[in-house]
Amino acid sequence: MLFFIAGLVIFLGIHSVAIAAPAWREAQIARRGEPTWKGLYAVVSIIGFALLVYGYGLARQSPVVLYTPPTILRHIAIALMLPVFPLFLAAYLPGRIKTAAKHPMLLSVKIWATAHLLANGTLLDVLLFGSFLAWAVLDRISTKRRAVPRVVPGAPPSAFNDAIALIGGLGVYAAFLVGVHLWLIGVSPLH
Repeated sequence: MLFFIAGLVIFLGIHSVAIAAPAWREAQIARRGEPTWKGLYAVVSIIGFALLVYGYGLARQSPVVLYTPPTILRHIAIALMLPVFPLFLAAYLPGRIKTAAKHPMLLSVKIWATAHLLANGTLLDVLLFGSFLAWAVLDRISTKRRAVPRVVPGAPPSAFNDAIALIGGLGVYAAFLVGVHLWLIGVSPLH
């Protein structure tokens, strides 16, 4: 569990700098330059993610069950996951979906985390998905309070972006349902 917690803290910690210390973040960018800041940010993120994945795999071997969700919640979770990938892609593909959702990546993380909290009842899952849900809520609040919104890099605006986000996202969703989730996580959402 130590690797998992360390990874969670490092990964969400670096992703929370703009929430907790926006002035420090801006000072680092001004001092080091944006490419160096992004490089450091990426390295810390990758280290955190690697520890998170490794620790999650280790901790899954000795699960601590907090609650056993009824089967219906697994079906609800599968339905809730339907917009997650299209929203995530829409964050980087400016169009109507991005405009309507305002912050589609954060919305996708909130839906993803909520769906997984409904379907999983181990301590490990509650820590993982609860932490990501809390982070996404705090980041959304922080984003609303920013005087100057940060520009998220992405594709140029296009009439096709919504179609790409929708078709691509639903394709990724279908792939996860039929095998990718089982291959990556070791659990099929359909069983």
